[in-house]
Amino acid sequence: MRQQRALQALGRLKVGAMNKTEVAYAATLAARQHAGEVAWFKFEGMKFRLADNTFYTPDFAVMLVDGALEMHEVKGFWQDDARAKIKIAADLYPVRFVAVRVKPKKEGGGWGVEEF
Repeated sequence: MRQQRALQALGRLKVGAMNKTEVAYAATLAARQHAGEVAWFKFEGMKFRLADNTFYTPDFAVMLVDGALEMHEVKGFWQDDARAKIKIAADLYPVRFVAVRVKPKKEGGGWGVEEF
């Protein structure tokens, strides 16, 4: 019971508020912007309609310097409904959807990337 509780979120933050992992990823995007890889990014910048009364808001909308638009989802732990929503959005919209997670130090640190 104790271990399962550690995997559950402590509650939702207010809309527009970043958790610690999202703050760290925003810093990574800012560094990539400074390096000339990213032209623009915005937290919760776009919302996608998946079905009636069903929407998906990726954590970050990211525009690369070549004009390509990507949606980045930052996850520490995947819930089944979140994985389903990103897959549905990837099927419906002509945008690249990417999930990023913090890689443990024993795996070299940084960010793991999964494309949908």
